[in-house]
Amino acid sequence: MVVDDEPDITMIFTLGLEDNGFKVDAFNDPIQVLSSFKSDLYDLALLDYKMPNMNGFQLYREIRKIDHKVKVCFVTAFELYYEELRNKFQSFSIASSEHMEEHVKCFIPKPVDIDDLVIRIKEELNS
Repeated sequence: MVVDDEPDITMIFTLGLEDNGFKVDAFNDPIQVLSSFKSDLYDLALLDYKMPNMNGFQLYREIRKIDHKVKVCFVTAFELYYEELRNKFQSFSIASSEHMEEHVKCFIPKPVDIDDLVIRIKEELNS
């Protein structure tokens, strides 16, 4: 699953990932994701951090309530948010008592080359 509020980004990611053998569902609205998200439907969620209505971290928390096994990679174009996410997960994983203690380790800064994205996703799926 790819979630980014920029349709061009979801289109590029979807085409690149599908060209490399992945089946992809793309969304531009995190609220829409929650209305159709089901447990065991996705192996990995690729989430943009900075989105209107709900940021990627908020979306992560909501989808993990539905499926605590789905792997997550965050993507962000802003170094500030990239570091904020890393810091948030370091402190969050220590304090968490829910199913989110798995420690998200996949943070991908934009812009990202599709070949690099494919490598990172395969690494995450095999971890």
